[in-house]
Amino acid sequence: MALCANIRYTAARFMGKLQSMNIQSLRVVGFLEGLSFLALLFIAMPLKYIWGNPILVKYVGMGHGVLFIAFLVVLFVVCEKQKWSIQVFLMGVIASILPFGPFIFDAKLKKMAQPQVKV
Repeated sequence: MALCANIRYTAARFMGKLQSMNIQSLRVVGFLEGLSFLALLFIAMPLKYIWGNPILVKYVGMGHGVLFIAFLVVLFVVCEKQKWSIQVFLMGVIASILPFGPFIFDAKLKKMAQPQVKV
């Protein structure tokens, strides 16, 4: 019985954290995901295929996979919360699979996060 209550409590906390996601959270997760992708491409993969040392691919690849999924979840939550169009969501998804894409998407997010000043 206590286990079920603990699971419900944990799920409620997780959902609360998801609801509190904002553009800044998306930018942070996107930056980390982009950094992990570059580490995978430019450090771990050369170590594996040029120098025959595959150990980093295992750990950096797993970290990147977790960050990639986290980015997609946070992107979805923020797009829903901000009522952004499907184009913004798809732009984020495409950016997340391209090298340096998350950093370019971050520049767009930075513009979107700034308050619009009307003159």
